[in-house]
Amino acid sequence: MLTNIINQTIKYLFKTFILIVALVLASNAFSNSLKVITIDYAYYNPVSLLMKDRKSLEKEFKKDQIKIRWVLSLGSNKALEYLNGGSVDFGSTAGAASVIGRANGIPIKAIYVYSKPEWTALVTNKDSGIKKIKDLEGKRVAVTRGTDPHIFLLQALDSVGLSEKDIKPVLLQHPDGYRALVSGQVDAWAGLDPHMAKGELETQTPLFYRNADLNTYGILNVREDFASKYPSIVKRVLKIYEDNRKYALANKDDLKKSLIKAVKLNDAVAQKQLNERTDLTNPYIGDKQINTFLAAGTILQKIGIIKDTISIKGIVNELVDTSYLEKN
Repeated sequence: MLTNIINQTIKYLFKTFILIVALVLASNAFSNSLKVITIDYAYYNPVSLLMKDRKSLEKEFKKDQIKIRWVLSLGSNKALEYLNGGSVDFGSTAGAASVIGRANGIPIKAIYVYSKPEWTALVTNKDSGIKKIKDLEGKRVAVTRGTDPHIFLLQALDSVGLSEKDIKPVLLQHPDGYRALVSGQVDAWAGLDPHMAKGELETQTPLFYRNADLNTYGILNVREDFASKYPSIVKRVLKIYEDNRKYALANKDDLKKSLIKAVKLNDAVAQKQLNERTDLTNPYIGDKQINTFLAAGTILQKIGIIKDTISIKGIVNELVDTSYLEKN
């Protein structure tokens, strides 16, 4: 009799234990479940505009009951700010900006190439008298700190023995920099497409210094903790990016429509940016991209943007993660 009572008590306690474990696991699974993916879209990342218009991510994650929240990044500096603060899970920057971000302690991973652009140059007004980099000495130059145009400007100045101290930087976001140029509030602007192309065609603002080799690749970054927690989600997001990149190459008019809609451009401006200065043919981060990161990091360290004590190679190794995108 006593033995039966003991056995029944043990069985009861065991079942209770199993139930408690199951409840704890269920509770943890619920608390760790993903409800929203926050991702940026940017005028300098046309694929993101197309993907947003096509609602591709919304369709992909509908069955999982995961919502998509879109956040506009007006420049790499804003994308890094959002990534650092957890306002976005995925953010679009230039490659050099990703290096700056990681060097400054922002825990991000560079996982995808959304474009190879010539998206920046030095721009002025046609009657400014500015013809070459040296002419910027003492001049007011609109620039967005921490972005590829800013880094382009620093490299250009360095190539002729000047630095940012030799000019008068006017810190503005890209669209405001363009408006400041055409209104005469600044003498020059470290430009960014599509505003730069708009200026060429609509206000005849000449690009007085171009160097495609100083433009770094367009890079999609993910927060490191998000990627560690949801690696399968990151892979699915990149799959959708890939679907839209391929769709963009096969349906260029749709890509152009998305750009025109987002930025309110005319057809000729959008055509100029997409046809002349945007290459969408390679999504993979490989040796070419890594070499541009290393070169940009080296010049940034020379200029003083990145501390001397930091290993650029070490930062780039920490930054790049190619494991989330499958090779076709």
